[in-house]
Amino acid sequence: MTDNYLEIFKETGALLEGHFVLTSGRHSATYFQCAKVLQHPEHLSHFAETIVDYFSETEIDTVISPAVGGIVIGTEVGRQFGVKTIFAERQNGKMTLRRGFEITNSEKILVVEDVITTGGSVKEVMDVVEENGGIVVGVGVVVDRGGGNVVLHENQFAVTTQTAMSYRSDEIPEDLKQVPIEKPGSRSLK
Repeated sequence: MTDNYLEIFKETGALLEGHFVLTSGRHSATYFQCAKVLQHPEHLSHFAETIVDYFSETEIDTVISPAVGGIVIGTEVGRQFGVKTIFAERQNGKMTLRRGFEITNSEKILVVEDVITTGGSVKEVMDVVEENGGIVVGVGVVVDRGGGNVVLHENQFAVTTQTAMSYRSDEIPEDLKQVPIEKPGSRSLK
């Protein structure tokens, strides 16, 4: 198994080029479609194992992920740790626990996500954990597309860190403005 993660994304068709609106609302010419790479069991297992290895000395009771993107990798990380895995999802625009998921007081929780740009969804999940009395013990992600500039937790790890330019809607370069917008993520275009 190669550790050239960018090559894995390219080989599986999971590194897309075009004009994308990211979950963060920012615009980019590149998009990491983790669902396409994580559909391959060997890559899913490898990425999860890399996260598990990093957090192997951390006491973890539960893994939580933001829906929808983080569920697959979060579930595999939880399976490899042998702990409960849950997810938070939006209800009326606010990240929340549903489906009977609960967090107990002082439960040690690892937040796992597929891709971060600004870390907004992960921050919201961390808030949900803390609001429910849990303790965030770390954040693990497959792709940090912000070049390592987004620090969400003192115990944070990314399988791969890439620098993929992204832009606010008022700073999109002229050449990118000419490309039709795509929104392949888990939130619909607004």
